[in-house]
Amino acid sequence: MTTSQPGPLAHLPVLYREVLDALNPHAKGRYLDGTLGAGGHAWGILDLSRPDGKLIGLDVDPEALEMATQRLDEFGPRAIILRASYGQIAEILGKEEWSALDGILLDLGASSMQFDRAQRGFSFNKMGPLDMRFDPDGVLNAEMLVNEWPEEDLANVIFRYGEEPRARHVARAIVQARPLENSVQLAEIVARGAKVRRGGMHPATRTFQALRIAVNAELETLQTALPQGIDALRSGGRLAVIAFHSLEDRIVKQFFRTESRDCICPPEQLQCTCDHKAAIKEITRRPIRPDESEIAANPRARSARLRVAEKL
Repeated sequence: MTTSQPGPLAHLPVLYREVLDALNPHAKGRYLDGTLGAGGHAWGILDLSRPDGKLIGLDVDPEALEMATQRLDEFGPRAIILRASYGQIAEILGKEEWSALDGILLDLGASSMQFDRAQRGFSFNKMGPLDMRFDPDGVLNAEMLVNEWPEEDLANVIFRYGEEPRARHVARAIVQARPLENSVQLAEIVARGAKVRRGGMHPATRTFQALRIAVNAELETLQTALPQGIDALRSGGRLAVIAFHSLEDRIVKQFFRTESRDCICPPEQLQCTCDHKAAIKEITRRPIRPDESEIAANPRARSARLRVAEKL
């Protein structure tokens, strides 16, 4: 299998080989990368599907699309790059007159390049605006959440999406410090409410995750995308999803478990009345995790979990 990428683009994305093994790209195949990013996974898919495999790559971040366009330039018209959300899979495939895909990849969450660019506001370690939007044209940003939302609503978001046990303390600290102007200031205020924990996690980690998820409606988009993805696959086609935290992974796990069963009636019900039919089989009953060498090379990969399902 070819796994290396050219020159300055040699850095491999998370679980790169595992994704390619799961999707098994081949000539004449049709693929969709719903979270294109810098195009690393897409490069591998197109490389292994030479000479005529094709891929649609979606992303809402114009900076990512610019990088991906350069990275995938060698594949010419085999790479179709569009600014769109992976929650629009059905719509995009209809416009492109594509159907019966061989493989779909969703690599969820923010990318390393988004975290590393201070002006995007994703990192609590870098001075930046309170933004956190994947799509810079999005209506909602972190500044609106932090400075305008009622304390109770803010606490609910931090608890639900960040699983922060001190969510109410954090929300109260934020409201009392308003107006907040930048990411470092926000992190300092959050740390007062969340307090330092054992284990090395920065006290602002959960809150920043929660705000980012809320700003980008990440969980709602995932719930919308999963059934569209299954519907778009041919028989034997595969959907691969990389999640980075328990909320995403739980949604994927529950969806795969439900759609791999012929009956979803309550266990105590003696006779099936749901008429549900299995649409997929789970390829990974347990998620695939990065090995020690990958984590050593890219510490951000440590929380990645890959789940794969195959269309029946």
